Amino acid sequence: MYQYEAVEQVMEENGGYATLKHLYENAPRVEGSEWGTKTPNASIRRIVQKRDRFFKIRPGLWALEDQRDGLPEHLYSESISDEKQQEYNHTYFQGLLAEVGNMRAADTWIPSQDKNQAFLDRTLADVRSLESIPEFGYEYMIQRAKTVDVVWFNDRRMPDTLLEVEFSTDFQNSLHKFLDLQDYYANFVIVADETREQQFEKRLNQTGFEPIRDRIDFFDFEEVSRLHAATDKANGIVQRLQA
Repeated sequence: MYQYEAVEQVMEENGGYATLKHLYENAPRVEGSEWGTKTPNASIRRIVQKRDRFFKIRPGLWALEDQRDGLPEHLYSESISDEKQQEYNHTYFQGLLAEVGNMRAADTWIPSQDKNQAFLDRTLADVRSLESIPEFGYEYMIQRAKTVDVVWFNDRRMPDTLLEVEFSTDFQNSLHKFLDLQDYYANFVIVADETREQQFEKRLNQTGFEPIRDRIDFFDFEEVSRLHAATDKANGIVQRLQA
């Protein structure tokens, strides 16, 4: 069996689509496939990028071309509104970030108002590990943290990393959340399209955000997909969270 056939089989068994992480973990294990390389992940990336059999849905998410019209709406649809597409994209990255947190932190939180949103073949409620947010401080602090898109907690149930996914707003609300939670020894991360990084920097440089200016990282969507696909190997990105 050729390598591309193994990738196809994994996608077919997964409903016609798969994240890169799912492909990395399963394609090299398909019975009868041969991967005479020390870098099978790179081979998988080349296969999905260069073969017409596959198409990219979002960063880190690929599908079979002949399954395009049969995919669930939250994964891919040409007929939905831009507003709905943005909602689905937001949920997708929340899910990726929660899965990363589950791999490298102790527990993860996603706001309850988002928990029923569809993420791949599950809901966000199935991805977050916490049904209620830990009581890590004053009630008004907990209530503020509850609204953050994704929170990673350490094994002492204290906030480790707080992440906000931004698509169209001007970052102001997200930065104010971080400002309110600045007294916790935690990382703050804004996730947005790479084309918006200058806009983010301009907003962050406003005088009111000076207390947290050196504590906030900007991740673009491609970086999130790489972090999700190979958390243990995405050292350059992980180190930015540990600095």
